[in-house]
Amino acid sequence: MSGVNKVILVGRLGQEPDMRSTTSGQQVCTLSIATSETWTKDGNKEERTEWHRVVLWGRQAELAHKYLKKGRLVYIEGKLQTRSWQDQQGQKRYTTEIVANNMQFLESMNSNQGRDMNDIPPVNDINDYYSGPSNYEATPSSRNSSSSSFSSNSRPMDDDIPF
Repeated sequence: MSGVNKVILVGRLGQEPDMRSTTSGQQVCTLSIATSETWTKDGNKEERTEWHRVVLWGRQAELAHKYLKKGRLVYIEGKLQTRSWQDQQGQKRYTTEIVANNMQFLESMNSNQGRDMNDIPPVNDINDYYSGPSNYEATPSSRNSSSSSFSSNSRPMDDDIPF
């Protein structure tokens, strides 16, 4: 029996989407999504915010970059994936991120931005747009990755799991 690797987030963007292209020309966009939970302890309201790094590829990356802005509420569905690289000092670094296969905009854009939600094409499944990277080749400006590993089969699997 195989395992289940599924992540569902509803949260707000903490910064503007970061769009890059791989050396092969594939579009990749990274998002920083905040999710918060609140509770009451001893009569005091407490809150904890978690930050999540989300990676979108291809057409979804383009749509996220075009329509998402800091503070927007978004639904993300995908899988956890860990990759590694060597930094400039030769240290091996790791990051775990959510590779999205479904993105939905959850609120309309401000009218002063001049766009209407009806102008945004639906993006229900990455399989509609995804050509998939052969491996993770994007080089973020914040680090130089002399070697990086990303599963060569990053395309989401079709399965019969009902959730």
